[in-house]
Amino acid sequence: MVAISPISAPTLPSSIQPAGETSSGNGFQDVFSSAVGQVETMRQTASSTVQKFLSGEGEDLHTVAIATQEADLAFEMFQQVRNKVVSAYQEIMKMQM
Repeated sequence: MVAISPISAPTLPSSIQPAGETSSGNGFQDVFSSAVGQVETMRQTASSTVQKFLSGEGEDLHTVAIATQEADLAFEMFQQVRNKVVSAYQEIMKMQM
């Protein structure tokens, strides 16, 4: 007979753990900075792809279109997440203590 191992409690990613329980020190500021950095990196990649295409350095049109669309979608998603965070903050500030 094989013994069944006990079920352990699930662990939350450090980016969403409650305050005071972060295991690796990642707070909201770190998560936010990382997201801004990723969006900026995608924008820079799209910009360099467009420049390479315009200068004739061998970039394909579909590669340029995909890179610019990825950067646009990343920025739009970031804006929506930011709007949700601001909305949640405003709702919390409306609560009476």
